Amino acid sequence: MAGILKRWLWVCLLPGLFGCSPEYFIRAAYEEGRILWRRKPIAAMLAEDRIGPDVRRKLQMVLELRDFAADRLRLNVGGSYAAYSRVDRRVLLHVLTAVPKTALDPYTWWFPLVGHVPYKGYFDPDDARKEAESLAAQGYDTNIRPAGAFSTLGWFDDPLLGHLLELGRVSLADVVLHELLHNTLFLPGSAAFNESLANFVGKRGAVDFFAWRYGAKSPEARAALRAWQEEIEFSGLMMELAGRLRALYAEPVPEAEKLRRREQVFAQSQQEWARALDGRPDHLHASFSRTTLDNAVVLQSLLYVTHLARFEELYRREGQRLSLAIEAVRIAARDAGDPFDALPGASARGPTATPPPASRPGLHKDGPQRRYGGSREGEHDRRH
Repeated sequence: MAGILKRWLWVCLLPGLFGCSPEYFIRAAYEEGRILWRRKPIAAMLAEDRIGPDVRRKLQMVLELRDFAADRLRLNVGGSYAAYSRVDRRVLLHVLTAVPKTALDPYTWWFPLVGHVPYKGYFDPDDARKEAESLAAQGYDTNIRPAGAFSTLGWFDDPLLGHLLELGRVSLADVVLHELLHNTLFLPGSAAFNESLANFVGKRGAVDFFAWRYGAKSPEARAALRAWQEEIEFSGLMMELAGRLRALYAEPVPEAEKLRRREQVFAQSQQEWARALDGRPDHLHASFSRTTLDNAVVLQSLLYVTHLARFEELYRREGQRLSLAIEAVRIAARDAGDPFDALPGASARGPTATPPPASRPGLHKDGPQRRYGGSREGEHDRRH
């Protein structure tokens, strides 16, 4: 407990030292403190007779995931997800993203320890809306999305939040492995890389976990593989869309013309996606073709799906051993100016090969989420 108090004291002192809002960080400390105070060991919960069979099965799976992540993936598990914590609401944060209307360069916020990040989480939805309105008045596209969880990047032993038990087993495994990757590897200044890497480890790791636990042909392993394949497919769409937008925004034409033509680019991408998914209404990202698009929505997705096919290629090059792929990324990205250069295919530069610019330190604030509504396994949206 003394160690926890010292950490919170340091976090609360930093805003005063470096000019950030003390009120924001005091609220963050309060919210995290409530979560930590309510922790209860999962092992103790499993010893109780009142736990229902579905919840019991998921809690047991979380403990198995911890062992899998530590022993087979060599992730820094520590005490994370060894405990459960009840929360009073499913939406913990309202995450704001702001992007200029004719550039995919995000507005950034500054935080101690991690520097500038391309998003900010608000505990009060009214605060998020007020900031979004202020930025919109300055000419930014803005997007606010709900987040049901956030990671402390290993500073504390993050518990399993109660509402995450509403997720299907595949999505729950994805969340846990995603967050444990953040505990293990986090590159300051590379928000898109951090999130896309965690997305890869969460979804590919879920495939490997269920194949290891139940067999590669089990329903769980097949469902996890399908989710990962659909995520890679969506990544390809978003990379292509980003390339088209950047090419447009670089043209020497008036801003009004760029704004007119970007709507054509949005419509073309959505039409192509709808045709690609014809007959697949339950695709993870089926609703993208019906979503109102702007640069903030596009960038928010890119943060999670940049170059996913190249992560998968690395996995195959490492003999389909995820632990080796993670280690290869850790070693190579440490010295790379752009961490995506550590991935296969880095020399294939082109308009679709440019990650969203987030070249300053970032902080992860939620688990992997679906962005555009639609769900499987009774999941709730978290990124969209």
